This record gives sequence, C-alpha cells and structure tokens, in this order.
Amino acid sequence: MNVLVFDTEEQIGIAAGYYMCGQVLQKPESVLGLATGSSPIRAYKHMISLYKQGAVDFSKVTTFNLDKYCRLDVKDKNSYHTFMYENLFNHINIPEENINFLNGNAWDLEKECKSYEDKIKAAGGIDIQLLGIGSNGHIAFNEPANAFQRWSHVVNLKESTIKDNSRFFDSVEDVPTQAVTMGIGSIMQAKRILIIALGEKKAKAIKQVIDGNVTPECPASILQFHKDVTLMLDKGAASLL
Repeated sequence: MNVLVFDTEEQIGIAAGYYMCGQVLQKPESVLGLATGSSPIRAYKHMISLYKQGAVDFSKVTTFNLDKYCRLDVKDKNSYHTFMYENLFNHINIPEENINFLNGNAWDLEKECKSYEDKIKAAGGIDIQLLGIGSNGHIAFNEPANAFQRWSHVVNLKESTIKDNSRFFDSVEDVPTQAVTMGIGSIMQAKRILIIALGEKKAKAIKQVIDGNVTPECPASILQFHKDVTLMLDKGAASLL
C-alpha cells in the first residue's frame, strides 16, 4: 500500500483531485468509481477547478457510484444522487448517459444489484475506485459482518453507520436504515483504489487496514490483498500508525 500523510484536508483534496484527473488524462474514456460523504468533497472541488482551467476533459468518462440509500427520493437533499450533482456532476462535462447509480427505489432490489454489476462489466471495469472509510472499517455500505459480501447487494445499516451519517440529516431518526451497495468483490476488481481518511475517529480502522488481520469484521482490511491501493490521510487518521 502507498500511504501518504498530509498536514491539511485541503492538501489531500488537491492531491486526490490530481490523482483522479491524471487517470482521465492518461485514459480519456476512463471508468471512475465514485464515493459520497465528507471525505471526497475537496477532491471533487479540485477536479472541478482543473476542468474549469481546461486541464482535463471528462466527456468520455463513465462513472459508477458506490452505493445509495433505499427508499429515499433522488431529489431529497440527503440523497447521494443530489450530493453527486451538487458537488461534481453539475460542474463538469460527463455526459448524463455515462453517469450510473444503483437505484435504491427499485421494486426488485436484488435484480437491480445484478444489473449494476452487469453494467460495470460491460463498461470494462472500474479504473480507479475512490473510497472513504467508516469508523467501523466499512467501505461503501459493506458493514462489519461474519463474511465478505462479494457483489452488489442490499444491506441493513449498522447503528454506528446510521449515527455517523446522522450529521447530514435533521435527526438520527431520519437516516435510512437500508442501502444498496457495491460488494467487496466489486470494489476489489477495480484496477486502482484511492482511500481518503480524515480525523482521529478513522485512525483505528486505518491501522487495521494497513497492518491488522484481514477480517470481515473490518471490511476495509481486505484491501491488503489488492495490488494497487493508495491511502491519503491527515495526521489524525494516521495517528496510530
């Protein structure tokens, strides 16, 4: 693993933005796996900045988002659909037809998950998967469990994840309790993986990812088996290394 420690979140955002855009410059038709939450926001801002400067063109890029809440309207202010458009898609030139989300409101969620995997495969696989990491070691919505979930699936969210995400909602009771998510196998098939982790509350999970036992009780620990992982950490997230 390539572990990079930065002094500020802004430095991480710039470095991660360059990393993602570098992939697009190298391969204009890149397939990008994207994440939501607070961790990637500054990376997206820098990607937008580079686009507005004319340094990068996203017109041939295809994107797949990691996960989606179930039974939450896409126009809801807290939907991941809204998040991605407000923080990235409204500001760059990825064609609408190239933007892919799991549909958390599908009538048949299992069928939706299978279809999503088929779309990723048809696109040629993900070139770079951007990840955050939960304080309990979850990646996407792959929660601590007794076994790794391989492909996209429906998940009941852990209380710790609901609590972590409640900061985006009016109250913890408003946080959806179910989501659809790419599985561990889906993530591991990405050619490269970039993890952004911020703050001391992520430090225990990061230590487990880098030098702990590989266990589904810390889903992100499986990344020890991936051939190309870069971690961009602030000093809080790196404090136990």
